[in-house]
Amino acid sequence: MKEKWNERYSQVDFAYGETSNEFLRSSLKHIPVGKILFPAEGEGRNAVYAATLGWDVFAFDMSEEGKKKAQLLADKHQVSIDYQVAELDQISYEQDQFDAIALIYAHFSAATKSDCHRVLQSYLKQGGLVIFEAFSKNHLPLRRNNPSVGGPDDLDMLFSIEEIKSDFDNFEIIQLRENVIELNEGLCHVGTGSVIRFVGRKK
Repeated sequence: MKEKWNERYSQVDFAYGETSNEFLRSSLKHIPVGKILFPAEGEGRNAVYAATLGWDVFAFDMSEEGKKKAQLLADKHQVSIDYQVAELDQISYEQDQFDAIALIYAHFSAATKSDCHRVLQSYLKQGGLVIFEAFSKNHLPLRRNNPSVGGPDDLDMLFSIEEIKSDFDNFEIIQLRENVIELNEGLCHVGTGSVIRFVGRKK
């Protein structure tokens, strides 16, 4: 898996573009700045955007090439981010460290995704927010019809509204819906996709 992402991020072009995710942008508009964590952040487009708004940004990903691209983008925008190359089980933040966690297409393995969500919640302050966008289980036929839209080809790595409710059962749901959207993010998210969008506040 690490080799796959290093290969993808080693290209000159940004795999998912340099522009931040639309749902993230719309969500951050309404939140006071603080400390924010970006798991599985890849080439850094979302972390760098948050930093330009004044957030104190932390990020991690398994890909060394992803970090290189993220640093290039941060330098371009004259911001700094704390980006570590690691998987979640190799990293340790402080309990209640963050005001927000942004999970933008953070598709963990089917066997570990719920556990990953639980671990990440421990790093979030009471009253802190999770901002989440990822492909839904209904995305798989769309991906098969158009591989350019991206996303895992394993149904169990995709999400349902019921899974999100279960994984984040200690959260007030501010927004939770499934949407069919048009993606135009770089080279690897292009076309019609089905996504889960969630904003929740930790109780």
